[in-house]
Amino acid sequence: MNITIVTVGKLKEKYLKMGIEEFSKRLGAYAKIDLVEVADEKAPESLSEADMEIVKKKEADRILAKVGADAYVIALAIEGKMKTSEELAKDLESLMTYGRSKVVFIIGGSLGLHDRVMKRADEYLSFSKMTFPHQMMKLILLEQVYRAFRIMKNEPYHK
Repeated sequence: MNITIVTVGKLKEKYLKMGIEEFSKRLGAYAKIDLVEVADEKAPESLSEADMEIVKKKEADRILAKVGADAYVIALAIEGKMKTSEELAKDLESLMTYGRSKVVFIIGGSLGLHDRVMKRADEYLSFSKMTFPHQMMKLILLEQVYRAFRIMKNEPYHK
C-alpha cells in the first residue's frame, strides 16, 4: 500500500519531527509512506470571510496538485466520521483488498480545508470533536495508521 499524507505548512517543532520520523520508520515495514508538505498561505490573524476563502483556495490548489487521479482520498475534518482503531484497520484492509492501494490523507491548515478539497475526498475522518494543531495531527495520524497495520497483522501493540 502507498500512503501519502499531505499537510499544509512546514513542521518546525523538533519533538513532533522526532515522533513523525519514528512512526514513518515503523510504518515502512508495512507500506510506502510519503509525507508531503505544501506551503501555507501567509495571512494576518484577523481575516474577513472572503479573505479566508481566498487563503483556503490557494492552499487547496497546492494540496490538489499533490493528489493523483487514482488515489483514495481521506480528508481529516472535524465533521468527519469518528472511528475506532479497529475500524480504521478494517477500512484500510478493505481498501487494499479491493485494489485501492494509493491512499492520500489530507490535513488542512489552520483555517481548514477548502470545499474543492472536501469534494475531492472519498471520505472524511475525524479524530475528535476537539480542535488539534494541524502539525500535531500528522503525528497522531501516523501513529493510528501504524496501529492499524499492527491490528491487521495480529501483531501486539500497546493499548
